[in-house]
Amino acid sequence: MLLFWWWELGDPCAWTGKGRGTRKMSPATTGTFLLTVYTLFSKVHADRNVYPSAGVLFVHVLEREYFKGEFPPYPKPGELSNDPITFNTNLMGYPDRPGWLRYIQRTPYSDGVLYGSPTAENVGKPTVIEITAYNRRTFETARHNLIINIMSAEEFPLPYQAEFFIKNMNVEEMLASEVLGDFLGAVKNVWQPERLNAINITSALDRGGRVPLPINDMKEGVYVMVGADVAFSSCLREVENPQNQLRCSQEMEPVITCDKKFRTQFHIDWCKISLVDKTKQVSTYQEVVRGEGILPDGGEYKPPSDSLKSRDYYTDFLVTLAVPSAVALVLFLILAYIMCCRREGVEKRNMQTPDIQLVHHSSIQKSTKELRDMSKNREIAWPLSTLPVFHPVTGEIMPPLHTDNYDSTNMPLMQTQQNLPHQTQIPQQQTTGKWYP
Repeated sequence: MLLFWWWELGDPCAWTGKGRGTRKMSPATTGTFLLTVYTLFSKVHADRNVYPSAGVLFVHVLEREYFKGEFPPYPKPGELSNDPITFNTNLMGYPDRPGWLRYIQRTPYSDGVLYGSPTAENVGKPTVIEITAYNRRTFETARHNLIINIMSAEEFPLPYQAEFFIKNMNVEEMLASEVLGDFLGAVKNVWQPERLNAINITSALDRGGRVPLPINDMKEGVYVMVGADVAFSSCLREVENPQNQLRCSQEMEPVITCDKKFRTQFHIDWCKISLVDKTKQVSTYQEVVRGEGILPDGGEYKPPSDSLKSRDYYTDFLVTLAVPSAVALVLFLILAYIMCCRREGVEKRNMQTPDIQLVHHSSIQKSTKELRDMSKNREIAWPLSTLPVFHPVTGEIMPPLHTDNYDSTNMPLMQTQQNLPHQTQIPQQQTTGKWYP
């Protein structure tokens, strides 16, 4: 059964699915006119129709308990299942929801909530929302449609609107019927209007707020906009006096006499309250005067019909490939002629080069070749230029330091006195004062 909960001014009773009931409301919410509609899914497998009013807060709860019975294996009567279920909502035929409709589900083990304030442009146009439920344990899905029929509201919009920022609430907590009813009851006691509606609820994160730290049970904060048909009370206008404005600029709490009526349950940031008087707002619409720089209205876009003739792109394909290929071939032939057919030869180059330059070049080539051959085979004889010729003391002709078959790879970089042959020994002084050759 589809349930609607309504609050009306001067009516202590509530509407039920079967007609007028006698269930009493809480004292805080008695006499508050709230057109917020709360709907719950029933057990009937069919599209759901809801009828919210334009400019009035709309709330629709997606209950996990309803969808649990649609995922196999189906639970038996009395059997409890706690599978994680998430929801995906979108406008039929589109990937996302309408701009005025928001969705929130904190965890897969909590219910999802659709909420928002319908606009007057959508009055009379059925809005079909596709709701897809995902069972995160079995990966089963179930889909239902929610048809939103937006109706026009009387005296829309209300001329006086006030937006409160509640610091100790999250948006899903504020959307609960009991909490929202208590808040509107407190506002009614302060404002004393004849008609009071909840217009919209917005999370502080959607207004650029920061995610709170997970300490001390900190909340994100929520903006609640309400509308009434009477002017703002003196208590609400206390925030506009110079003393409170100065305290707000110094990041201090203003002194509001009626704050105690909210403080027991709601912590309101009075520096962020917004009071809008639509009776004093002057329309800023100006007729567009077409002149230079403004294009004339071309009407609606008309796409081409389906009866277009097919076009053969074979010729275009050949032209696209043939022209670049021909240009590349010509350039290749020119380059080949220059590189292969226009060579003058080495002999002509040598004839035009001076002899001394050729000799110098030839000596460099020979030295380079010798060094390369030496690096390939390190067992060959050392060059004569690296061998000593005379003994530095006796003046005798010295034999080579190493034989031809000496392994030069094991030769130390610095030779000690014991390793060097024909080394003249220097007399050394002993501790006793004697010299030994």
